[in-house]
Amino acid sequence: METDTVRGLYGWSVNSLANAVVGSATGTGKKADQNAEAMRAEVTEFLTRIYHDLRNFGATSRDRALNFAATNAVQARDTLAEALGKGLALQDIDVEKSPFARPDSDCWDVKMRFFDPENSRRAKRVYRFTIEVKDVMPVTFGDIRSWPES
Repeated sequence: METDTVRGLYGWSVNSLANAVVGSATGTGKKADQNAEAMRAEVTEFLTRIYHDLRNFGATSRDRALNFAATNAVQARDTLAEALGKGLALQDIDVEKSPFARPDSDCWDVKMRFFDPENSRRAKRVYRFTIEVKDVMPVTFGDIRSWPES
């Protein structure tokens, strides 16, 4: 494989990303260490599911947005730390054309939907962010939006 542009390439692993998520979400002390181990296991499970369940070749703009959302460590860390900190688990990820975009752009909204596996009556939680995939290196813009959903 020949790569003309190496900008945006990054070597990562499930364990290093799980450690980054846990590091941003935990405090100090013995209880925090126990919570960190539990959260590390949840993050590892989450990432393993994403990397194996949502695989694609990135041939379409929609696929590129999904791939970037799944592998963008900073975006994933903040969203995962909040969702998993609340005891939620990933239900699904939807990608749809964004209604908010500049002319001549290729923007997609990624919605990560989480649910409470221990309480099916609890509302789901949606995290939405927008990704521009027109350039070689996709970029996230705007804030992460979050709301409950029944």
